[in-house]
Amino acid sequence: MSLNVAIQMDPVASIDIRGDTTFALGLEAQRRGHALFVYHPQYLTMDLSGADRLPKDSVMATGQATTFIDQIGGHFIEEAREKRRLIDSDVVLMRQDPPFDMQYITATHLLDHIHPETLVVNNPSEVRNAPEKLLITSFPELLPATLISRQIDDIKAFQREHKNIIVKPLFGNGGAGVFHLKPDDENLSSLLEMMLSQDRSPLMIQQYLPDVRKGDKRVILVDGKAVGALNRLPAEGESRSNMHVGGTPADIALDEHDLRIAEAIGPTLKERGLLFAGIDVIGGYLTEINVTSPTGLREIERFTGVNLAVHIWDAIESKL
Repeated sequence: MSLNVAIQMDPVASIDIRGDTTFALGLEAQRRGHALFVYHPQYLTMDLSGADRLPKDSVMATGQATTFIDQIGGHFIEEAREKRRLIDSDVVLMRQDPPFDMQYITATHLLDHIHPETLVVNNPSEVRNAPEKLLITSFPELLPATLISRQIDDIKAFQREHKNIIVKPLFGNGGAGVFHLKPDDENLSSLLEMMLSQDRSPLMIQQYLPDVRKGDKRVILVDGKAVGALNRLPAEGESRSNMHVGGTPADIALDEHDLRIAEAIGPTLKERGLLFAGIDVIGGYLTEINVTSPTGLREIERFTGVNLAVHIWDAIESKL
């Protein structure tokens, strides 16, 4: 079947196709004969000015019919800008990068009006209810020691107990604002004052896992099943392994820890309509469940030759 696929994403011209998962999804969609319409979330609107207009008919996006080309320096062709009703699409991929802010949350509310008549991947209500660092709290047995709080006394007590700690914004992404503090670090108070003054959200504090030096594994789950993995090694002198901050991708296979975690969380992801997820695993511990805009497909294909976008599109098509 040929589908009309709308992709809500960051500007196509700005992406690095060597590591962009949305690009991989678009390429696979085209291989199957599907047509792509690409728009940025700032051009997502709801127009209820018509007297007889239903909410599902009122969600509009201004974008362009687009063809992806797997060629650095000339990776897309765009047609003229136009406004479309998203209910006329068969599938909408919600793929813009976080941060998980009010723009992101608003987009989920608007897309709620068309889902599931038009399939939105991932389910927008559940994306809204499952930010990366909060969904994991449903699985405490899989986590390192974790604290979510704005209370400085609680955070200091957590450090006294666990010594080496990681401090990070609750709704951050890409490793931005993540700090590793050792027991004798005198900057904790100043760091907390700065971070808490910038945002009213709590912070996430976790026990530091030394195994991060061996890598922070990204495991891809499709409809609740683990289908592949990628290791991310931190740069010398860096505790973060995110590729946005210099982490290096490396080939790695799924192991018993990954499969145990996937078996524990997979049914919840499937039930919630979180069809495409990427979990982060360090030393056998679950640290995040990424459902907003999971990444890693291009790197996994480069190392293994396996195109996991095939699994994702098989799952999408099976639901239509």
